[in-house]
Amino acid sequence: MLVLPAMAIVAVGLGYPLARQVIMSFQRFGLAQQFGQAPELVWLDNYAQVLGDPAFWASLGRSVGFCLACAAATVVVGTAGAMLLTQVRRSIAVGVQIVMLVAWAMPVLSSLQVFQLLFDPRSGVVGYVLGRLGAQGMVGYNWLSDPVTFFVVAGLLITWMSLPLVVFMVYASVTQLDESMMEAAQLDGADGRQRFVHIVAPSVAPVLLLVSLLQVIWDLRVFTQIHILQQSSGITDQTNVLGTFVYQIGLSGGNYGVASAAAMVMLAVSLLLTWRYIRALLTEGDGR
Repeated sequence: MLVLPAMAIVAVGLGYPLARQVIMSFQRFGLAQQFGQAPELVWLDNYAQVLGDPAFWASLGRSVGFCLACAAATVVVGTAGAMLLTQVRRSIAVGVQIVMLVAWAMPVLSSLQVFQLLFDPRSGVVGYVLGRLGAQGMVGYNWLSDPVTFFVVAGLLITWMSLPLVVFMVYASVTQLDESMMEAAQLDGADGRQRFVHIVAPSVAPVLLLVSLLQVIWDLRVFTQIHILQQSSGITDQTNVLGTFVYQIGLSGGNYGVASAAAMVMLAVSLLLTWRYIRALLTEGDGR
């Protein structure tokens, strides 16, 4: 009973925007409606327009592929980083965590500026280093002018920004393991890979499921990084993901009804991609 007021506030805060978006997705809602004109009920026309737009399907494909690639890279590299921290002295591990915490706390725009400088075609460090290694074609190369290299830069940026959380969570989970189990396995002749597969991985599985779920959700709805990089690329249509697609229809195009329908489809895709993780987490919770 004591938490009911707080739950009511959260329900209103989260429920009203969602309900409003659902209603708008069935309406013709544009700039005129912003100035007081009554919206017209169009039922499923907005959804038909979204699903019939080839640009939507292209954006959906890019979003899903980009999301899964970034989430997988973040979880794998983050887990490897966490395991590496367990093998170094505590002072070094603490120092690395402080550096990662500072990097994690950087504003998105600051991180974007750093990456734009790194990949700048005129003075970027990445192009210079690749040129010194023999890839002369990368000297002066505009990484944001091609969709493939555009998403390479965006993927590196998003993975880098997401790594600290994964490292912190997995490292915290690994350090809670019973050291006697690891020592017994080592005495039995188990190597590092076997200890990880048979002891560490099953023990930290709930944490890995949670961070995987969070990464899929966050990476699917990525917007700011892609939108800012697009402003320097000149290939917006070829690099649109669902977030920027909805933005172009709604805020840029003024068609909020169709944008709401696209956002609802985006929500459905998120649930479809994350349901397996959610079910696994619920099963893990019931097992306890």
